[in-house]
Amino acid sequence: MFRPKPLVIACALAVAACTSPASPSGSTTTTAPAAAPAASGAATYAVVTHGGVGDAFWDVVKNGAETAGTELGVTVTYEGDGDPQRQSQLIDAAVNKKVNGIVVSMANPDALRASIQAAAQAGIPVITINSGQDKSAEFGAITHVGQDELVAGQGAGAKLKEAGVGKLVCVVHEAGNVGLEQRCKGAGETLGGSVENLQVDINNLQEAQSTIQSKLQADPSVDGVLALNPAVGAAAVGAVKGAGSAAKVATFDLNADVIKSVQAGEILFAVDQQQYLQGYLPIVLLNLYKTNLNVAGGGHPVLTGPGFVTKENAAQVAELTGKGTR
Repeated sequence: MFRPKPLVIACALAVAACTSPASPSGSTTTTAPAAAPAASGAATYAVVTHGGVGDAFWDVVKNGAETAGTELGVTVTYEGDGDPQRQSQLIDAAVNKKVNGIVVSMANPDALRASIQAAAQAGIPVITINSGQDKSAEFGAITHVGQDELVAGQGAGAKLKEAGVGKLVCVVHEAGNVGLEQRCKGAGETLGGSVENLQVDINNLQEAQSTIQSKLQADPSVDGVLALNPAVGAAAVGAVKGAGSAAKVATFDLNADVIKSVQAGEILFAVDQQQYLQGYLPIVLLNLYKTNLNVAGGGHPVLTGPGFVTKENAAQVAELTGKGTR
């Protein structure tokens, strides 16, 4: 099967390198402050994600988009809703406002297909981020910015294999999220052992912890837990302790608790997709498209990860996390 090759970008603009429990579905809207009064006719770019209100992961994406807007002197609006139907409605609203470009995450691509295609047909360039890479070009987006989830899962599986894990539970916290399924699939391809997906609800972390703990108690042969969200990663640490298990824990994505757990040796590593770049780069790329007809990637995605946060580099990353850029 053809896999896109990673793209490495050298930007003339300086790009900052690149979470708390996720919240229930809901929408939030913010507008980036301008670094200076915008010129008449300055561009407006809309960011529409599947991140709910107060989700620390998506707060970092928003910070990246707003910083890029400020530096470029353009208007950036950010809206997020975890319900695919409401997310599609937010995209439709942006099209009706005739924005100059749209950035959208696609956790459930098929639910957003019509809205994204309508934007493209209206002549509004779309850049997809984070999820839905495989559908991006098909829907008419000019570029995808994010982490290849299968490749990231393969990296996680390889590191877990090195740590001696042979029977892994991969904890899926959003039903139907294709990116999460790809992470688990990738881990299974490189682990060399068995991988079982375990469904939990991100909106009930206490129940999620109980579900993981029950699995560990029912099957003591499980020696690894891979969480796909930092809040679930913290829950997995609690579950391992509660079950009296020796299972090793790893997670995708960062927050302050995860970094502390990595430093303490409770979490082996965190897979870092550098989501700040998933907010920052699309605004830069849309503005380059508007002003100079540049398209990055040459048909391949612009990859922001995976990187790995381990005990060796956790302290440095912790400082950046406090600044809202990691």
